Amino acid sequence: MDRLNPFARRENRSRSELATYRVLTLASWALSVAVSVYYAVRSPHGWGHHSHRIGRQNDLHPTAFSLNMILVYVYWIGLFVSQSSYIGHLFASAPQSERVSAAVAVGSHFIVNNVLHTIFVLLFVTGHFFWAEVMLLVNFVNLTSLYFRHPSASHPRALVHTPAVAGPLAWTFVAIYWNGAILVPHATSLFMRVLANIFVWAILAYGLFYISIYADYSMGFALTLLSAALGTGQFLRQVVALQWIFAFVIMSVLFLTTLAVAVPAWSGRQSVIVISRDTERAPLLDDQ
Repeated sequence: MDRLNPFARRENRSRSELATYRVLTLASWALSVAVSVYYAVRSPHGWGHHSHRIGRQNDLHPTAFSLNMILVYVYWIGLFVSQSSYIGHLFASAPQSERVSAAVAVGSHFIVNNVLHTIFVLLFVTGHFFWAEVMLLVNFVNLTSLYFRHPSASHPRALVHTPAVAGPLAWTFVAIYWNGAILVPHATSLFMRVLANIFVWAILAYGLFYISIYADYSMGFALTLLSAALGTGQFLRQVVALQWIFAFVIMSVLFLTTLAVAVPAWSGRQSVIVISRDTERAPLLDDQ
């Protein structure tokens, strides 16, 4: 059955499987980039008066989780560029090299992420926010499953983990709040603003979980930038409010804790625990 399951762990892939991964990865990523870029600058036509480009939807539906689109676009440009590097490793000349194996290991989830992100963008710009939220939740499950199957230490961070795992997952988590707030009736009422002041701290808790448990500075930096987008968006929308203050506090805490993890890792002073394959099969054996 593992041969029929695209998400199953396998050491080697056949040439036909590798070719399929390459075609589907490149096609789904190109579609995701094209749709995202197009609807960042153009509005959809023929879908009714609720259809607008991405930034316009953000402006027309102000909530306590509205984002600064300039920083969001910076985030996605950086993510798409890093994903192009990931795809380059998937097309490495040696089919059974470690680079290709690492890229293929997350390939199925990455393809699903690209498809779901494309559908989300199409639904968001056409004003179908409920179904857009469903796509985000499904993708959150997909990416979370990918993360715990392939944590940051199991693959090259900059070439695989950040572009294919951490970057999309951090965005999806924040986007659930961003799009979900639009669905809430009377999102700008006092009661809803107070609730938003509480729920915004989930971003900090979420980021600290990955930073403290997995020493994942990729997630930390990603959520730092997205928190900055939230804080800037809220400040420009309503200066007299707590949400932008909380968002910038979250940004600062995430940034400092991420640096505390990243600097030792970059300098080579981070202690690394390596779990062998035999340990998975015999977890109670103390193999010295």
